Amino acid sequence: MRATFSLGVLTALISGAGSVFPAIAEVGRTTPLTLSGALNGLSIDVAPAKGTSDLALAASSAPSSAVAIRQIEDSSAPAKPSLMQQAPIAPLASASVRLPEVAQVITGQASWYGPGFFGNRTANGEVFRPGTRTAAHRTLPFGTKVRVTNLRNGRSSVVRINDRGPFHGNRVIDLAHGAAQDLGLVSSGVAQVKLEVLR
Repeated sequence: MRATFSLGVLTALISGAGSVFPAIAEVGRTTPLTLSGALNGLSIDVAPAKGTSDLALAASSAPSSAVAIRQIEDSSAPAKPSLMQQAPIAPLASASVRLPEVAQVITGQASWYGPGFFGNRTANGEVFRPGTRTAAHRTLPFGTKVRVTNLRNGRSSVVRINDRGPFHGNRVIDLAHGAAQDLGLVSSGVAQVKLEVLR
């Protein structure tokens, strides 16, 4: 049950609703009564506890009485834009990754070299060290990147040309120790490979 009263009636109810309006107080004993009044933009709801003999908002009010004060929203005020509306998130630009192109494909037999040459200088002046992924080729320029694939097991490694060779039979490349381990040809010594010259 909801009843609406003017400011004067609400004041009278607060000062002593049981003595001024006994009929309303009687209703309040059996049915929860809500009083709503506009006071400077505020709405006051008073819900007396069950069995209360009168309505009182003074200091002597029953502890079980519930008073709720809420701000009345002004429907004419424009709604504030949300944070997502104020600052839309721009999509991240996708970075384009340029894959190396294959300039030339060569097939043939590969060998590897390592022990006995560590510490020596390669043809381009570098110190030959264990575990490097470099290789020797007869004609490719120094610094050329080559993808070498072992055709027996499918394993591959990208090496950098820094030496000259091999000078034995029809071998097309001589791999350093690290690249030979990648391709799995350390134990066999030689393997049939495919060379992809990258640029």
